[in-house]
Amino acid sequence: MFGWKKNLDDLMAQLRPDLSRESLGVGPGFPGVAPNPLLSRDAWKRNAELRTGVLALGVLVDWREVSSDGSPRVVLMFDVETADGLSFRGIADENLTITELTRLAPGRTLPVRYRPAVMDHYVALARDADPAHVRQLADVIASRKRT
Repeated sequence: MFGWKKNLDDLMAQLRPDLSRESLGVGPGFPGVAPNPLLSRDAWKRNAELRTGVLALGVLVDWREVSSDGSPRVVLMFDVETADGLSFRGIADENLTITELTRLAPGRTLPVRYRPAVMDHYVALARDADPAHVRQLADVIASRKRT
C-alpha cells in the first residue's frame, strides 16, 4: 500500500492529461481529481467542509467534463479572490445540470466557497449564497482593486 495514492495520481494524469496538476494550473500541493468522488472518503470530507466554507468570488477560467452519465461531472478552474485579498487558482469538482452546463463561459464570475485553513486549491460552487452577501463581497473586492 505504500505509494498507492501517488500511483493513483500518476494513473489519473496518464489517463486524463487534461486533469493533471500542470494542465489545471495548480502546484504540487494539489491532491488531484478523484477518479470517483463518491467512493473517496477524502472527497466526502472535503465536500462537507466546503459546504460550510468561506465565501469568495471565482472567475471561471476553463472547465473539463469528467463524465457525462446522469448529471455531467465537470472540473471547473477559477481564479479566486477572497475578501481578505488572497488570490489563487481554485478547482471545483461538481455535478451540474444540463442547464448549468450550458451557462458555463470563461470570464463568468460565480460565488464559491473555500477552506482557508487548508488552502489546497479546492473550492465548491456556493449555490446557497445570499445574493446580497455576494454583492457585498464583490464591492469589497472591487474597492480593494481601486486603491
